[in-house]
Amino acid sequence: MLLLLQRILGALASSFLFWCERLPRLGTSLGLRRALVLFALGCGFFACFGCDRGGGRADLVFINGSEPELLDPALITAQPSSRVAYALFEGLTIFGPDAGVLPGVATRWEVSADGRGYTFFLRDTACWSNGERVTSADFLYAWRRVLLPETGAEYASQFFPITNAEAFNSGKLADFSQVGIKAPSPLTLTVQLDNPTPYFPDLCAFATFLPVHQATVEAHADWASKPAHFMGNGSFLLKEWRLFDRVRLLKNPRFWDAKSVALESIDVLPAARPMTAFNLYATGSADLMMDKGLAPTMLMNELRQRPDFHAAPFLGSYFIRFNASRRPFSDARVRRALSLVVDKQNLVDKITRAGETVAASFVPPGTGHGYVPPPGESRNPETARRLLADAGFPGGKGFPVIHYLYKGDSDLDRDIAVELQGLFKQELGIQMLLKPQEWTVYLGAQSALDYDLCRSSWVADYNDPNTFLNMFVTGDGNNRTGWSDQTYDALISQAAREPDTARRFGLFQEAESILVSREAVVCPLYFYVGIQFYDSTKLEGIEPNLLDEHPLRFMRWKKR
Repeated sequence: MLLLLQRILGALASSFLFWCERLPRLGTSLGLRRALVLFALGCGFFACFGCDRGGGRADLVFINGSEPELLDPALITAQPSSRVAYALFEGLTIFGPDAGVLPGVATRWEVSADGRGYTFFLRDTACWSNGERVTSADFLYAWRRVLLPETGAEYASQFFPITNAEAFNSGKLADFSQVGIKAPSPLTLTVQLDNPTPYFPDLCAFATFLPVHQATVEAHADWASKPAHFMGNGSFLLKEWRLFDRVRLLKNPRFWDAKSVALESIDVLPAARPMTAFNLYATGSADLMMDKGLAPTMLMNELRQRPDFHAAPFLGSYFIRFNASRRPFSDARVRRALSLVVDKQNLVDKITRAGETVAASFVPPGTGHGYVPPPGESRNPETARRLLADAGFPGGKGFPVIHYLYKGDSDLDRDIAVELQGLFKQELGIQMLLKPQEWTVYLGAQSALDYDLCRSSWVADYNDPNTFLNMFVTGDGNNRTGWSDQTYDALISQAAREPDTARRFGLFQEAESILVSREAVVCPLYFYVGIQFYDSTKLEGIEPNLLDEHPLRFMRWKKR
């Protein structure tokens, strides 16, 4: 009887939430909308407790946002994929529940006196899911594969602190033995860096640094998407992948620390639309929802009052990216003009509504334990109109119709796009058409520079300003703007060689001022707040942290 009641309430919640999203467009009064929202949330909240986790349901069901890409560490570029990859593979180091770096396959590491040499000592109990031992040769193979030009790894630049890694990746050096990565014994890996890089152990925990099984990769072209061919060394195994339905993970009995992994099975559900995702959670079809863009913004005021709502700031920026290789955005005056009319405060107050802070800079303040970004520029429509006129488009006259690229499955991205569309027309006389695209198509268009301006986001890979600023150097796989500036490149290169923190941060400040203010290649809008929905009286192992990383292997139920 209780189960029947929960199903009825779940259906009611799903139906009401569906219509609540549409009521503002129908002119319904605020009071009635609020009453319906609260009723729907109450039904969903009751429905999600006491739900049976048996009957073939996974031990934990969580909503992950967009469908993952291929689960190939060399090619992963987005967080929904890396969340799954961290469960299937283990690197030399790993992210803990608080995103602190812990030993992984490497039990420990030593750093040379000059800070440029690392020696990692691998545990002899780490093995692949077929029982073979994980060795330093596996890392050597995986890292070489990332750096091979033909692999096309967009995150290859993460390896560039390593001696000769950039030269090998660019094709200037053909002999990989000259790259500063060596495997002197099966359980020892050495790395030589060009300059001291204090965050290198953090990099080793990142998805691109995960090992892969050479024989599997070379035998099966589809190994990264087919469970039958998949080989990992992580805490979970890839049991099933049904596209646009679920990814099922099972606990890996051969994992070296299997005894500490509490969950026996996990279902990863793709749901990129906030209302769809929240319906799944509120009706008890999922235990956990953790993606920064999945909370329905129109319900945010009510959602923030729920006991299962958890939010904390992290190092992530939401911004506009301009295609500097395409006219008229090849002119910095045009880019600055559009940037200066954006009402960022209105975006966080009226659209996102989760406590985000306005971004005057691209790098979040405090990154790297004390970085202070340059001040940036405030909204100034008058200056924007003057800049546009100086560029040859007074009042928008003669300015071509432009297109704004964004994720079509994101209601938040759509609402921000509509707001920008109105601002550009009202303040500058510019007509902008909206171009929503499916996630993978959107990523491909960005990489191919097939856009005018687009919605973008960046979440820190490690806690240092370099993770935000290095990506805009000439030729970096994550640049995706067509912009190149020798002065900027030189500042980032100089910062990499600077051992003094204060002087290093000063170089980053100068570079960021070029990027955001002088050249306006990007227009930062706001800094993210990480949002999760789960019952903290039952589920543990999830901690707020600056990288918004929440490894599945550390989650567990308090009561079963």
